Amino acid sequence: MSNECLSQDALNVAELNRRRFFATGASGLGTLALASLLNKEGALAGGVPPQLAHFAPKAKRCIYLFMEGGPSQMDLFDQKPKLNELDGQPMPESILKEIKFAFIQKESARLMGSPRTFRRYGECGMELSDLLPHLSTCVDDIALVRSMHGEQFNHLPGQLMMLSGSALQGWPTLGSWLNYGLGSESKNLPSYVVLATLGRGLPGGASSWSSGFLPSQYSGTLFRNQGSPVLNLENPPGMSRDVQARSLQAINDLNNLRLDKVGNPEIASRIKAYELAFRMQQTAPELLDISGESKATLEEYGVDRQDKSTGVTAGFSGSYARNCLLARRMIERGVRFVTLFLSTWDHHSYLDSGLKRYTQIADQPVTALLKDLKQRGLLDDTLVVWGGEFGRTPLGENRINFKTVTGRDHHPYSFSMWLAGGGVQGGQVIGETDEIGWGVAKDPVHVHDMHATILRLFGLNHKKLTYRFQGRDFRITDVAGNVVKKLLPANAAS
Repeated sequence: MSNECLSQDALNVAELNRRRFFATGASGLGTLALASLLNKEGALAGGVPPQLAHFAPKAKRCIYLFMEGGPSQMDLFDQKPKLNELDGQPMPESILKEIKFAFIQKESARLMGSPRTFRRYGECGMELSDLLPHLSTCVDDIALVRSMHGEQFNHLPGQLMMLSGSALQGWPTLGSWLNYGLGSESKNLPSYVVLATLGRGLPGGASSWSSGFLPSQYSGTLFRNQGSPVLNLENPPGMSRDVQARSLQAINDLNNLRLDKVGNPEIASRIKAYELAFRMQQTAPELLDISGESKATLEEYGVDRQDKSTGVTAGFSGSYARNCLLARRMIERGVRFVTLFLSTWDHHSYLDSGLKRYTQIADQPVTALLKDLKQRGLLDDTLVVWGGEFGRTPLGENRINFKTVTGRDHHPYSFSMWLAGGGVQGGQVIGETDEIGWGVAKDPVHVHDMHATILRLFGLNHKKLTYRFQGRDFRITDVAGNVVKKLLPANAAS
């Protein structure tokens, strides 16, 4: 931090205390995070650079496009002609016997085909639905995984599982683990940022970007779409920047004294938060000001698109397009992990119109983001992930009191995700589902496998990135997870 913020003496005290904390708590924070901090400070013995990663990383940053609610895979990514052929017929009782549903009534459940048409695109010949005309132009950069699976069939545990590796609240999310393991590339912005375009909202709220049992400095920071980007970031009326700097100095002096006495990592996190907030007062407004972007760029993302459902310019559709553009601006400025939430794809009814609505919102700006990153030379080391917490059933939703069947229920047993950039081998489809899309038939990829693979792309061994909490070492993959080698570059080390 500059001298206008803190006196040199205060800085020295803070540095001494911070190093004392990391020296005494290395087993808790882990050697990777410690090495990252010391490397930036030039504090390693002999000036030898640390081995920050277990492998040579392909990805340096990640944009996670989280589609809350569970997009319907057989209407978007996984065509099932047999399902259409069997439309209206019951599922075999042997399959349904041990299966749990959120709302479907088993005794009267019927298979439901898809009205969507599919075509092959790109040199790779990837099949996509007619609802994804923009994304179809990028398939040679995309690795589509059709064999995702998990166990959680309700939204909150499913989202937590996909985002943190656990269906329970209180676990660190993926962005927190990467922040913890690799540190930050930006001094003036959070390493982990969250942008949300919400309909009904997120069931887990802040749990969806929490640092869990990791120190709170590794949690995500929510940027708002309107007003001050971060609550309480601006100075109160009548307080100058100089007065605030002196106030911050006094607060940090007191916090450092307390840190020196008790060694609580949350005090260190608090000090970092105050310092970062001060710096963000100048950097955040510039980051969020997109007026300097070209007209062509704004049109490509669709920032000023008219929201077809309301007739309002820059409404729900514009909000998501703007967030996609902001994600690119953030990773350009050193933000390591950006999560974009779009809610909700939870189409228990009116699936056809609902999918048209949400693909119209997301297809254009997501595609623009991929092309923009590629044009700027950023896609090679920026990993883009698209997916929700689960998929949808090949059965129609026949909930009690539903007059007609027009949607699908939750389905964790097979669903689709895709990845691009960050070293991922694009232009391929991984895995297969059975002929009606009920279960995985080839190359299953569990949620833990996906997390292990993402960490591997960042040069991290998921078995070694651990944090000791309540007497045991935790990791995002718990006691499971295998790297999906088909997603890795051909020359990646085993």
